[in-house]
Amino acid sequence: MTLVDQQVVVLITGISAAGKSTVAELLARRFTLGVHLRGDVFRRMIVSGRQEMADPLTDEAKRQLRIRYRLGAMTADAYVDAGFSVVVQDVVLGSSLATYAEMIRSRPLVVVALAPRPDVVARREAGRAKVAYRDGHFGIAALDDGLRNGTPRIGLWLDTSDQTPEQTVDEIVARGLDEGRIP
Repeated sequence: MTLVDQQVVVLITGISAAGKSTVAELLARRFTLGVHLRGDVFRRMIVSGRQEMADPLTDEAKRQLRIRYRLGAMTADAYVDAGFSVVVQDVVLGSSLATYAEMIRSRPLVVVALAPRPDVVARREAGRAKVAYRDGHFGIAALDDGLRNGTPRIGLWLDTSDQTPEQTVDEIVARGLDEGRIP
């Protein structure tokens, strides 16, 4: 049985421009009933007083990030309760990854970290309309370091540098339940 043959939550993380949105959308479409839940939607809902994830991080930005993660977990669970499989996609680094996984009560839960090389991320960032890396925000090197050296190695970690999004989805489908499942 593969990942898409059952009801499941998949939490996809990685730094900005790692391919999370594209991969999550393609994966969610593989399910009979699939939801692509974009964590950034919750950030954008704050229309007054929003604190961006900039360097240095403010206490208010951290608080808003925790709210975003909590809403993502609750929303994923609500969709699962309604019979959907859910692919949650967000930048979740450091100890927050384990915390986020614990907040999602639905099981099975599969965590996937997309970790392309920094040069590949820079190339992807340059080729897209959305700009994640701008003045005052964390750069590619800092976020990549936070992912690789500051985030617990839970779930399935993939170097997607030399893969198409479809190949990445195929790998998640094939390996996710065995290597990415969180108890």
